[in-house]
Amino acid sequence: MERYDDLVKEISLCRGCVLCEERNMAVAGSGNIHADLMLIGEGPGAEEDKNGVPFVGAAGRLLTDMLDAVDIDRNKLYVTNIVKCRPPKNRTPKDDEAAACLPFLKRQIELIDPKVILLLGATALRYMLSPDLRITKTRGTWHEVNGRWIMPTFHPAALLRDPRKKVDSFEDMVALRRKIKELKLDI
Repeated sequence: MERYDDLVKEISLCRGCVLCEERNMAVAGSGNIHADLMLIGEGPGAEEDKNGVPFVGAAGRLLTDMLDAVDIDRNKLYVTNIVKCRPPKNRTPKDDEAAACLPFLKRQIELIDPKVILLLGATALRYMLSPDLRITKTRGTWHEVNGRWIMPTFHPAALLRDPRKKVDSFEDMVALRRKIKELKLDI
């Protein structure tokens, strides 16, 4: 627990890129720090920047509904983002901004040690698996990396912009539930 708390403090004090200049709060992550399931998104939005908690705005409410639909308890997982500070106007993080935060994310993964990781959106896919992959072609496919099962899906904000993607996203959530059952995880 102390190592995790130290990491959160380090994230809150970070001045590694320009995103720190306009933030209200760095958003390390939230949830069970012993979780078997980790969700990784892009970066904090306006509500998250105010509250210091990821996925609490409209996209976060949709995410909670998606998890509920497949009987996954949000309290049993851990949620974080590629970047820990809000990009201006919610733009996509730049490579140097992501590079400044990726060591934090790698340490979070190491400390929490999830068995399954759900990547929410193209930015998480880019920095966690490969910049050559596209979310529309890769979503819903499992990748085993360093003993962890990783699957990309659409970011909830993308579903708010284009509700037609909800059908594909629901299929991905069902596949996530199947993987959890297959691995006999208590989530």
